[in-house]
Formats: sequence, C-alpha cells, structure tokens
Amino acid sequence: MTTRRSIEIPGLGHGAQPIPAASLVGPLLVSGGISGKDPETGTIPEDPAAEVAQAFANLRAILDAAGATPEQVAKVTVFVKDRDIRAHVNPSWLELFPDPESRPARHTLETGLVGMRIQLECLAYIG
Repeated sequence: MTTRRSIEIPGLGHGAQPIPAASLVGPLLVSGGISGKDPETGTIPEDPAAEVAQAFANLRAILDAAGATPEQVAKVTVFVKDRDIRAHVNPSWLELFPDPESRPARHTLETGLVGMRIQLECLAYIG
C-alpha cells in the first residue's frame, strides 16, 4: 500500500484552505501552485525578477522538505500573468538546473493569475 504524505512549508500555505504545498505518494512528488510569496513576510515582491527568484527558492524549499533534489524534477509548469515576466525566468531556471544535459521539461502558460505574476508547478520522481 502506497502512503501519501503532505509536504508543508511554513509561510507558504494556501491561507485557510486545507491544501498542502505538495504531496508525496510513494516516489512521486507533485506540487500545488508555488508562488513567489516571501515566506517570512507573506508578501509578493514588487520587483518582477525578485518574485521569480522567490518562486524558484520556494520550489527548492519544497524539494528539500520532501527529501528531493533538483535532479529528480521531471517537469516544471510555469504560469505567467504576462509574457513579459518570462525574461526573468531563465536566470532562476539555470541556477536551479545548471546542467544542459539534465534539465526537466518546462511548459509556460499565460493565465489570469490574481495577486501575482508567476506561479510554478512541479512534478518529481524520488526513486
């Protein structure tokens, strides 16, 4: 029987909603929406580059809490409010996934995000 475990990160909750940051089922890690919210202040940075960097830092925190590494990430979906923020994604992407021979798949979608400019979703296999 496979057991599911909720992955919680202080400061990155979904408000009053009973939704974890991610869920680990056997070796499969699936995140919910990962924003660029600063877990210390609870605010979204005003600077777009800082918001993107914080979203990737939050992704890293989820991986760490689940016992995963960036090398185990299979796919990252990047939701953007406006395509202009895409210019800020690659620096954080390359920092988290520096090896051009070993990067996860990535799909970027423009969507109507509220109160933020970027949100990430992650799928990882922790084998």
